[in-house]
Amino acid sequence: MQLIGFYLFLVFEKFLMFLPRSWRKSFFYTLGTFAYHVSKRYGRVVEQNVKFVYGDDVLPEFINKIKRHSFKQMLLNVMHTMESRYYAPEEIVENIKFENLEIVQKAQQEKRPIIFVTGHYGSWELAGRALSFSIEPILIIYKKMKNKYFENYLLNSREKWKMSYAERHGAMKAMLKTLRGGRAMAILIDTNVNKKEAIEVEFLGHKIGQIQTTAYFARKFNAALIPALIHTEDDENFTIKFYDEIIAPKTNDEKKDLQVSTQMQTDWLSKEILKKPEPWFWLHRRFKEDYPDIYKKD
Repeated sequence: MQLIGFYLFLVFEKFLMFLPRSWRKSFFYTLGTFAYHVSKRYGRVVEQNVKFVYGDDVLPEFINKIKRHSFKQMLLNVMHTMESRYYAPEEIVENIKFENLEIVQKAQQEKRPIIFVTGHYGSWELAGRALSFSIEPILIIYKKMKNKYFENYLLNSREKWKMSYAERHGAMKAMLKTLRGGRAMAILIDTNVNKKEAIEVEFLGHKIGQIQTTAYFARKFNAALIPALIHTEDDENFTIKFYDEIIAPKTNDEKKDLQVSTQMQTDWLSKEILKKPEPWFWLHRRFKEDYPDIYKKD
């Protein structure tokens, strides 16, 4: 059944890619609106997340605004993945500019490995591809999917963008090879984390477990920790913004230094999300490991 469903998806994809881009974009907008109205399960997740971050007295209008944007953004990421399989990279990056590029260039000139710190924010699928193709080829870490056909579909869609990838379980070897070679990788720091692998920090006003991989490797390899997010006002023209390198303390207390570095990263991402919350991926149960009660059904 998985294979049949995948082949049907490919047929539908080909049909969509025959359409003018404006029609295709309108289709995904409409699909996002439809999902907003019918997906009670994921709509509830958005509401639970928003109330957890902003409090139970948050206005319903604000929650609905976040819901609408979340579903739209999810579908636009699907559209960008499709288009990346059919269009040449040069065509897609025409509408993408880079802000504060000198931050990356400085690390490149110093011949230091780079760890791009980012999150599920805006068109993150597009951001990873554009960054890898135009600025610095990157290694990405992915989570194994239940459907192997869609997993291969997603991974294959990234190859012509100079991206390499490693599955999360057993990715250590690939990360070590990348950083020892002075190359770059990108890490999404806003994923749910097993407590055994986590370090405690504050994120969006709450104590949570957070991955310390970025902090550990930056310390070990003198890698540049460079935050990056993609922004847009019209879903047509995009800006990938690089933020100041996160320079953590390096003392004899390694454990404390890693905690400080990780907190600096989550402080940055929290600030950006609270500044403009709509593009963040509120559909994800980010807090389920630390606060499972917030996702219980009413």
